[in-house]
Amino acid sequence: MIKELKDNYGHLFEDELLNEINQVGTFKEVPEGFKMIDIGNYVKAIPLLISGAIKILRQDNDGDELLLYFLEKGDTCAITLSCCLGQTKSEVRAIAETKATLIMVPIQKMEEWSGKYKSWRSFVFESYHHRLNEMLETIDSIAFLKMDERLIKYLKEKARISQDKIIQHTHQEIAYELHTSREVISRLLKKLENLGKVKLHRNYIVIKDV
Repeated sequence: MIKELKDNYGHLFEDELLNEINQVGTFKEVPEGFKMIDIGNYVKAIPLLISGAIKILRQDNDGDELLLYFLEKGDTCAITLSCCLGQTKSEVRAIAETKATLIMVPIQKMEEWSGKYKSWRSFVFESYHHRLNEMLETIDSIAFLKMDERLIKYLKEKARISQDKIIQHTHQEIAYELHTSREVISRLLKKLENLGKVKLHRNYIVIKDV
């Protein structure tokens, strides 16, 4: 595990901290679609992402979801960190967008390392800053972009995360993550197909030019 740590976090943390993470962390592999944490759960460990991608979703009172942001290798989740500090229940759902590997660090170490290692404090603050910017970008997209623009942005991001131009999502799944109806997504995807930007199939979409 120490090699993976050094490859992904060696530029951020000193050797002493890397060794501590190696001693107390738990290496975990999860398949695509695996639910890492659900709304209402208590957070018991801090995730450090080694490979793959995790999507963070928010849910409204009607049970509809909205995609907030993705975690990628070298990241952790700022909302998880907040839950650890306040010992509160999670207000988001985290699901593996792709097969992923993580190192789970016990929450008890967060406060200890914040006082002991400047690099850990900087990492936590930078994570908060980065995630806040991503959530602001999500809010801006909802407030200022038309749904067709949001859909194109979403497809581009999905392709970038998976490094694949085949999006293995149904129209309904996309509608959930963009917090709209399946009918709207189907209509817009058909429009994109007519423009030669995507090719639609039963349970997946091939991106051609978006």
